[in-house]
Amino acid sequence: MIRHIVLLDLPAAHDATALARVMDGLDGLRASIPGFVGFAHGPNMDFEGMSPDCAYAFTCDFSDEAALRAYLANADHRALGTELVALCRGGAKGITVVDMALSA
Repeated sequence: MIRHIVLLDLPAAHDATALARVMDGLDGLRASIPGFVGFAHGPNMDFEGMSPDCAYAFTCDFSDEAALRAYLANADHRALGTELVALCRGGAKGITVVDMALSA
């Protein structure tokens, strides 16, 4: 299992409606990408004060690398990613991605 973790640096005045639309779109991809088994998203609570540049995050769980690669290549994912880049401070520089292997 692979967890795809995405951290977003959003300006305070970001378009919350556009962000919600992107999150709904990403969640909807689970129905069309085999092996895309989980999606969660929400604001960063930052209780430890360790991630002030991350206002929001989402995670996607994939059964294996092939499923993650199918997601990355998916045209709808790429279009949603373009919208997400436009929302973030600094464009693509406002997005951090970590792909973590989950132990069984």
